[in-house]
Amino acid sequence: MAVPSDDGIELWLGSQNVYDAGMTVAKVLGRGYEDVRVRVPDMGGGFGAKIYTYPEQIVLVPIAERLDHPVQWIESRIENLTNMCHGRDQIQNVSIGATADGSILWIKGEILKNGGAYGMWGAAEPYLTQDMASGVYNIPQISLAAKSVVTNTVPNHAYRGAGRPEASAMVERLIDMLAAELSIDPVALRRKNMVGSDQFPHRTSTGVTYDSGNYQAALDRALDIVEYEDLRAEQARRRADNSSVQLGIGVSTYVEITALGTIDSSRVTINEDGSATMVVPTLSHGQSHETTFRQILSEQLKIATENIHFVQGDSRYVKRGGGTMASRSTQIGGSSVLVAGEAVLAKSRRLVANQLEASTDDIVLFDGGRLGVAGVPDSALTWAEVAALAAAEEPGEGEEPGLQALGKFKQASESYPFGTHISVVEVDTDTGNVELLRHIAVDDCGYILNRMVVDGQVHGGVAIGIGQAMSEAVIYDDDGYLMSGNLTSYLIPSAMTVPSIEIDHTQTLTPLNPLGVKGIGESGTIGSTPAVQNAVVDAVRHLGIDHIDMPLTPSRVWAAIHSRA
Repeated sequence: MAVPSDDGIELWLGSQNVYDAGMTVAKVLGRGYEDVRVRVPDMGGGFGAKIYTYPEQIVLVPIAERLDHPVQWIESRIENLTNMCHGRDQIQNVSIGATADGSILWIKGEILKNGGAYGMWGAAEPYLTQDMASGVYNIPQISLAAKSVVTNTVPNHAYRGAGRPEASAMVERLIDMLAAELSIDPVALRRKNMVGSDQFPHRTSTGVTYDSGNYQAALDRALDIVEYEDLRAEQARRRADNSSVQLGIGVSTYVEITALGTIDSSRVTINEDGSATMVVPTLSHGQSHETTFRQILSEQLKIATENIHFVQGDSRYVKRGGGTMASRSTQIGGSSVLVAGEAVLAKSRRLVANQLEASTDDIVLFDGGRLGVAGVPDSALTWAEVAALAAAEEPGEGEEPGLQALGKFKQASESYPFGTHISVVEVDTDTGNVELLRHIAVDDCGYILNRMVVDGQVHGGVAIGIGQAMSEAVIYDDDGYLMSGNLTSYLIPSAMTVPSIEIDHTQTLTPLNPLGVKGIGESGTIGSTPAVQNAVVDAVRHLGIDHIDMPLTPSRVWAAIHSRA
């Protein structure tokens, strides 16, 4: 919605990056960044599709100004599914080479990407698939050619994982197919080729440097939870009995790349009543930044979380930042909050030292948010008193007035979270129906600041991954007309189809940021899809089936089974 006013124009929209949206609108309309105020209210998710600023959003501004009246654009479901960018859509033609004992030597092949009708970032997505083609394994040689083509379909852009789920699906299917070819247990083959915990930082043959990892630990934990050997015994029993309902166990060991580029600037201010205000460039639309970022500042400054005001989604206050995408927010945005808090604390210690005629080195922060001389808590000043000292002082050269600071953080390189997902399914060989029995997710996102928040991200990611594996498909007719333009033909997963997700974590800290954290928002998607696909194929492998393309609908599974009959 565009709202004209005496101060210019306000544009309310759904976006994952208020700074980039403001810059885009200003550039297209030939204005300065300060001339258009972009505001992002609470919105129901982004998942990559709302990184982009759409033409329909921009054109509202001149219409509203010409009419001198607020103008709102509301699209229908069919309009949304045919206008908002789509994701994935790669055709992978790849092969793998290994020795007889299972040592992987190479991966080679081609990736064909549908870029859609207009050039968006999705056309470049295969670069990330190429980068991550090594997975968690030591693979000496990788050669992958990639081509993106223009078609008459909806443009392709980032979607939760953006290039990394495609890489994980490719590598993990290759591993399972290789294991079957060599008659090696798929877990044993993975162990044999995994990058060791003593090999970090690890540079892959695709030129990517993994920061830290312990892949074996995540795999071991997932296997313990699922009781892997007992499942294999039950699978063997059903095969021997020629049961019509077969058991499948799918394993996926993945690594992904998070916090791609950019710098974030966050502002922390201590208010006159002793409360704090933080302004962040990220956007929370399900990631709980309002909880996690408050937690970071509360622990640092010992201010109760309920006394910390959280501000996001307003270009009037956000001057620079990369928004929320690529699982970057806590690493970059959270670290910039920490840097701002450190600057506020440093200025506060100087002010308190001057007031108490003490050395700055002797000033400490006591519980309850009071600063005073170490060992003399009765001398301590509250945050409100320190803010008053700052307000009365003329700022020095390069200092900001009052008790506030802008914290900037840019990570030296990307981080690489990892994990193991195991899916257990039953396949009815008479009908092709697949029932998901269990899904185990053991993910490692470095230091865990808030377990509930992290688990929530895993739940959402796994649900998306299951949807891709089992049911979701964009279908066009021969003329390019969208045939799946509603939620009765485009089948998303529901509580009836997603099993209870069994979650655990390992914690391998990254040295790349002061929090030791990595991303988690996309990990569930990247780990779950190949686990489910591997499980379904595993259930019917003894029937001579080595691969079934996604989505694994009953008709597609049934056709694969009966093609071998």
